Amino acid sequence: MNPRLERLQPYPFERLRGLMQGVVPNPALAPIALSVGEPRHATPAFIQEALARHLSGLSHYPATLGSDSLRATLAAWLCRRFDLPGLDPATEVLPTLGSREALFSLTQVLMDPDRAAARAVCPNPFYQIYEGAALLAGGQPWFVNADPAHGFRVDYASVPEAVWQDTQVVFTCSPGNPTGRVMTLEEWRTLFELSDRYGFAIISDECYSEIYPDEGRPPLGSLQAAALLGRTGYPRLVAMGSLSKRSNVPGMRSAYAAGDRALLKRFALYRTYHGSAMNPAIQAASEVAWQDEAHVRDNRRLYREKLEAFYDIVHPHLPLERPEAGFYYWAQTPIADTEFAQGLMREAHLAVLPGSLLAREAHGINPGQNRIRIALVGSLAETLEAAHRLVAFTQSL
Repeated sequence: MNPRLERLQPYPFERLRGLMQGVVPNPALAPIALSVGEPRHATPAFIQEALARHLSGLSHYPATLGSDSLRATLAAWLCRRFDLPGLDPATEVLPTLGSREALFSLTQVLMDPDRAAARAVCPNPFYQIYEGAALLAGGQPWFVNADPAHGFRVDYASVPEAVWQDTQVVFTCSPGNPTGRVMTLEEWRTLFELSDRYGFAIISDECYSEIYPDEGRPPLGSLQAAALLGRTGYPRLVAMGSLSKRSNVPGMRSAYAAGDRALLKRFALYRTYHGSAMNPAIQAASEVAWQDEAHVRDNRRLYREKLEAFYDIVHPHLPLERPEAGFYYWAQTPIADTEFAQGLMREAHLAVLPGSLLAREAHGINPGQNRIRIALVGSLAETLEAAHRLVAFTQSL
């Protein structure tokens, strides 16, 4: 048995289930779950139809690299969306089975388990795959707190020189989960300069990049930042995006990795053995999804309506900060976040995720403490009902 498995911590939702044991929800109210960031908008019909039309592809083994047409579609979309000077579909783009699989497996490629000290620098709070991927690759996570006093900016200047010397991978998440914050060009400049100095790779998790409030201001992406800063070939950078949130197809497990061709070449070799080839029908449906923007704009409109309505109802009673992107509110609680979540379930039959479960104690604090993550993934009607229940519970404290 791999002894590194013992180092893995329970997933946040496992811990949430444990926290709620013995809590009896208000039986007079129907349950509402705002704890899991799973999109619940309808999957567009044209994507479903494309999937059904190509089921005959199930009779063939898919290629690890995916089809030429899918890679070309991904490269074209990335260039349009992030105003890139160009991406080579043959060497700078790979389709992946969702971003979770790619985040995990690329980390196994990039980290050297034979090094006495191999570190992965992670934002805190964070997506737990970063930590688990680093541990199972034989590395050790180093957490950089996202300080609410500085707009949830991840302060890379706080990382000691000795840590940078041992760092092989830095995970970024922009737009951030759960904060909704978008990294600036200057922050990318700083991180790229550190990568040049110490030689680590950057894995940029951008799965929320297509959920944003202002149609005229899409979030800056890492490849876009690299291009703006003249970093030809995207050195030591791999960006990852997904259709799950963008197109409401989390069950398709369709995403991409794009960037440094040398890293992607090694990643492709790993995936040949890892068995991560995408189903041909999923590839065909993915192509049509990446080629259409109308359904994505409509998706953003639905999230915008919910975020604004929820804010108007809740903010006078529980302070909220509007996210720059994504579909979460990262709200401060008047009591301990775990107690607040338990009380909200008991009194309002409303599930949210305590922030302390999304973070680790690091440098003397848990930056998720006394916060909750609220995922506005359901219907507008459900969102309004949840907002009123949350207000009523907050007023009762």
